[in-house]
Amino acid sequence: MNGIAQRAGDLPLRRTRTLGRFRLHALEAGLQRLDGGAMFGVVPKPLWERRIPPDERNRIPLALRCLLVETADALVLIDTGVGNKESAKFSDIYGVDNAGSAGLPTRLEEALRDGGFAPDDVAVMIDTHFHFDHAGGNTFVDEEGQIHLSFPRATYHVQRREWEFAHLRNERIQASYFPHNFDPVAEAGRFEFVEGERELMPGVLLLPTPGHTPGHQSILLESEGQVACYLADLVPTTAHLPLPWIMGYDVEPLVTLEAKRSLLARAEAECWLLIFEHDPRVPWGYLARGEERPRLVEEP
Repeated sequence: MNGIAQRAGDLPLRRTRTLGRFRLHALEAGLQRLDGGAMFGVVPKPLWERRIPPDERNRIPLALRCLLVETADALVLIDTGVGNKESAKFSDIYGVDNAGSAGLPTRLEEALRDGGFAPDDVAVMIDTHFHFDHAGGNTFVDEEGQIHLSFPRATYHVQRREWEFAHLRNERIQASYFPHNFDPVAEAGRFEFVEGERELMPGVLLLPTPGHTPGHQSILLESEGQVACYLADLVPTTAHLPLPWIMGYDVEPLVTLEAKRSLLARAEAECWLLIFEHDPRVPWGYLARGEERPRLVEEP
């Protein structure tokens, strides 16, 4: 399987590197399995299965990789994985493998604590968007069935357009948006809604990259002239680097195409570190310079 993780335990809990004065922790919050055809849209199976082979149910393994950023101003967490609120049937359908050990509710919290942090340490929480595999860990359910905020001291940030879109509740999107992942945050007064591009603090920029959802955003990080971009579902895996390789889940794929074209051109020209949320093997790397087809040069 070319080193592709098949179980959450195949991935380290945490991988760490520096970006200028920032310290980046790729937190492996588990794995899920989604239909390969849906993940690659119009790309024929004989092409995509060479990159990420499917299982007997045509599902491919996908990491649930969140990013913890140590800055001089605050501890920042980007995305939260699936969380622990869904049923056993749901976990079977979507192949979710994200349980924590030692009594911890999720593997995300286990990875966070592996780095020496606790949920109360997170001051800034950023949702790239509200799909269940990105925002599910915003909240957790306790043994009595009560839902609580996973990061009670944090201010949660999301694009206002994403909040509004998630509450449309139409048939096309309702299977991806679960109100218990985000409504309790709003009820607790912990959301700060953003409209468009915004620098939250020095070196942490919210960058709208619509298409997957209208309110989808990627996160730019910059310190001492070094730049990284947490791509989220704009480019979910390294296999999605070619411009037309776009998910069937995207509600506006042609918008995705243009957002992707613009961002990858900047990433190559300005030598950005690209961070992949769902790649089952590779957390980050740089684009090779001057090549017609995007190719990643992996970083340890």
